[in-house]
Amino acid sequence: MKARDFTLYAAVAANVAIAITKFIAAALTGSASMFSEALHSVVDTGDGLLVLLGLRLSHRPPSPRHPYGHGLEVYFWSMIVAMSIFGMGGVVSIYEGIDRLRHPQHLGAVTWGYVVLGCSFVFEGISWLISMKSFGRVRGRKSLWTAIKQSKDPTTFVVVLEDSAALIGIAIAAACLALTKLTHEPRFDAAGSILIGLLLVTSGIVLGRETWSLMIGESASPSLVDDIQRIARQRTELAEVQKPRTLHLGPDHIHVDLDVHAHADVTAQQLGELLHWLENAVHEAHPEVQRLSIRLV
Repeated sequence: MKARDFTLYAAVAANVAIAITKFIAAALTGSASMFSEALHSVVDTGDGLLVLLGLRLSHRPPSPRHPYGHGLEVYFWSMIVAMSIFGMGGVVSIYEGIDRLRHPQHLGAVTWGYVVLGCSFVFEGISWLISMKSFGRVRGRKSLWTAIKQSKDPTTFVVVLEDSAALIGIAIAAACLALTKLTHEPRFDAAGSILIGLLLVTSGIVLGRETWSLMIGESASPSLVDDIQRIARQRTELAEVQKPRTLHLGPDHIHVDLDVHAHADVTAQQLGELLHWLENAVHEAHPEVQRLSIRLV
């Protein structure tokens, strides 16, 4: 099992257990912020399953209808995840908080809420550490935000975003429960639900923005583009090698268009051998380049 898949399965398992305990605590306490956190965990569970579905579908081989494969499935299902976080998690939580502001309800069995939030924080923390370790292999020395923006595989950072939001949401819920108990003012709990909703809306927007950019077509990293040009320039038969045009058709599927100009004395046989060498050299250096289209100009 790949580290990416293990991270997703671990996140799904953790969120299932956490969602159940949060719903029980929400029923016992009557807390709106606890209900929002339970809803948050349900959304995270469903999102993890959707990402796993996208990964599975993306591995299907090319077909006459989809000759370039199904790698874009990952981006489509990641966009569905972003919409789920925004709508089912964020908007519903904000609505619940506003409703409780209009119709305040006093809380009960608050101690159970603290117990559940504490356990949830531990489980979410473990899931967060696993996801950060997995994403760290891709991230390298880059900052977290830079790594997310430059990543071509949203499945590597979606769990990081969800778990980070979950930990912050748990802290918000705990603080609002404490304020509600100290002041006997249930509107603090309602405000917590709204804050958690805004947090989820923000997470959905961030994930949606990055996935949208991938869906409409992002180029490969500048380092890969430069390296393909460097490989082609090694051949003395070529008088000019233009900067390649690249397109991600999935996290591990890159299409490259390369325009080259050969010297006038290069024979057809030499040209054929050159193109064959160039295809093999690029693919050997970058296996993710699954299609290289070379045009003589």
